[in-house]
Amino acid sequence: MNYGEFTDEELAARAKTDRAAADFLLNKYKNMVRSRAKAYFLAGGDNDDLVQEGMIGLFNAVRDYNPDKEASFSSFAELCVKRQIFTAIKTAGRQKHIPLNTYVSLNKPIDDEQPDITLSDTIAAPVLSDPETLYIRNENLRAVEAEIEEKLTDLEKRVLILHLQGMSYSEISEIINKPAKSIDNALQRIKKKLDES
Repeated sequence: MNYGEFTDEELAARAKTDRAAADFLLNKYKNMVRSRAKAYFLAGGDNDDLVQEGMIGLFNAVRDYNPDKEASFSSFAELCVKRQIFTAIKTAGRQKHIPLNTYVSLNKPIDDEQPDITLSDTIAAPVLSDPETLYIRNENLRAVEAEIEEKLTDLEKRVLILHLQGMSYSEISEIINKPAKSIDNALQRIKKKLDES
């Protein structure tokens, strides 16, 4: 069957029962997904991870498209792809995922010249196992966290987390749906509030 003769809307309707029609649509819009994924950054991931998230959004579009809503399939697909990518970025930015997003293997060689020496070999054991040092570090960390929790608004906390992940003002503004100027203002307020302490 020549799927190229059908409109995208017809293919989406056929895709509910015809796997080949679904595959044709997924393949047809793959470049659109790649193009959308290039515009964003995923903390702890790479562009391929965002492409994969975008493909999930495209698959959802193929599965959920309803021609009765009077929207073109291409518009619906783009919306689903962007939403899936934004969701992945927001999820990666949540504090509960920081340990996963910043994972570093302790058993990986530190460089190519000395493949037998791993990061765990270079860590000074007495510093890590010294209870007094650990206690002081934990107390300092708690003090900083408490200060951030007390002084910053929810918006400022979100902006700070995304900024610390290396995102630009424009990327942050897209994720939290605020103008770039608002992001700049929030970062200035954060700096001022934390400098006062």
